Amino acid sequence: MTVEGTVSGLEERVAGRAWTVRLDAADRGGATVRVSCSRPACTPQVLPTAAAGRTAAVAHLATHLRAASGPRPEAYCACRAEECHTHVRDAGPRERAVPSRCGGPVVMAVINDRQGRWWRALECCARCAAAHSSAKIVATAPAAAGPVATGPHPAAAVRAGADRPAGAIGPHFSHAPSSAAPATQGVPVPQGVPAPRAPKPRRSRRYGKIAQRIVPHDLHPVALRDELIELGDLFRAYQQRPEPDLAELADLHSRKAKAFRIWAEVSGVTELVLEARRAEQAADAAFLQHQQRTGQSPVGEGEVTNRLLPGLTQWEHARTVLAHVAEHTPLPGPEARLMAVMLTLRSALTGTGNLVGQDVRGLPLTDPEELIGRLVDSGWLSIPGTADDLLESRPESPTPITIPSLMPGEDGQGPFDFGRKTRPKLSGWAQRVVGDKKLRKKKTGAATRLLALALAVRTSTDGRLGADGEGIDVADLTSWCAVEPDELEPLVEQLTAADWLVEAAVTDGRLTGRLAERVLQVSCPLP
Repeated sequence: MTVEGTVSGLEERVAGRAWTVRLDAADRGGATVRVSCSRPACTPQVLPTAAAGRTAAVAHLATHLRAASGPRPEAYCACRAEECHTHVRDAGPRERAVPSRCGGPVVMAVINDRQGRWWRALECCARCAAAHSSAKIVATAPAAAGPVATGPHPAAAVRAGADRPAGAIGPHFSHAPSSAAPATQGVPVPQGVPAPRAPKPRRSRRYGKIAQRIVPHDLHPVALRDELIELGDLFRAYQQRPEPDLAELADLHSRKAKAFRIWAEVSGVTELVLEARRAEQAADAAFLQHQQRTGQSPVGEGEVTNRLLPGLTQWEHARTVLAHVAEHTPLPGPEARLMAVMLTLRSALTGTGNLVGQDVRGLPLTDPEELIGRLVDSGWLSIPGTADDLLESRPESPTPITIPSLMPGEDGQGPFDFGRKTRPKLSGWAQRVVGDKKLRKKKTGAATRLLALALAVRTSTDGRLGADGEGIDVADLTSWCAVEPDELEPLVEQLTAADWLVEAAVTDGRLTGRLAERVLQVSCPLP
């Protein structure tokens, strides 16, 4: 038969039927959806949710399939009239498709997109149905020769997957591939017509990501691959926690360090060794923070201390402020230094702050008015009125103060890099140390209060003086307190009498001992 004769015979056949049901948004930004059908007689429906819309769309398509008769043997593909990709694959864009591309019995197929936005039922040949990856056969027309074979009832075929019995043939409105049997089962398929292709089984390959690195699916040993994948998942889950758990974080970093070292050995990648070292450091830091926040000592005494400044970062900021004051005190003597500490903490970020008379009177100063005047005369401090006005100011009308050396430069940076929320915490911490009740009752002077500040930021986690309890150099303490070396021991005795120090002793140029338990909460342990 010639091509012209075949085309002429095709034109004598009836066109296949097709219905399309769509799911679209009903309004911009809302949750409502509109279900519409390509049949002119069908009225669009508006549903409140996408889930309700999909249910209505499937039910609507099922209604059409119930009302329609099965596929007709004399029908040709409905998709041919629309020049689908299957028919124009081997023909030019303006040429009639060669009818010999079609083959097999006429079927009623249902196709859908993976996103669940439209469903379409159409009459087409078995070959064209097989060309659509999502096509599911609803019914099959009788073949030219052989017994008639039909699929399940059309209405049953478009039910939800939970209503379809195992092994039944019908449409599957999901992005997941269906495992239903081929729709042409029991129907003699003409020679040369390919059957619908089943999806290839995917090889089981576990993969994951950790520290911006892809874990190879073929990494051996398998236990290492599984450990890395699990660690990546656990780190991502930890980032979603509402509250941190430093003990858990330290454990994760320790496991990561061990796994990365093994990974480096089996792969020979040097960067993995560096990553393992960073993980070990992160584990140590997290564990130390956990001990410091809970107040647990390294030997495991299990004592809990709620520190006024919780965390390594704030402790380091406290040491930074004290070191800055030691280098930039405008006047000699412990009283001027103590005053400089308190004023610096009040105006650390912008160089400006507020002060009331009670803040100054609470300090152990011999003549606060005269000291303020000297600070103003030196240019280190600036106030709008007199020193007497500052001492008389009350909380409802504080006195604004300015320290020019603390004001940010042209680049917007000042001497300190902590945030606005940290500054009042540091100021409150220093006020708590300097204004300790027992220190006030003992009427200790400015040098003793400065020594209390120095010892609070130079302890181990369990309160022993020095990073490892080895003590603190006496020269450093006398320099900070602005006193002579022979004046240090009386200051230590005053702190011991005020229950600030325990087991204190000055030997070989070092001060040893530990902070009393009652003041551990104001300590800032060294790393």
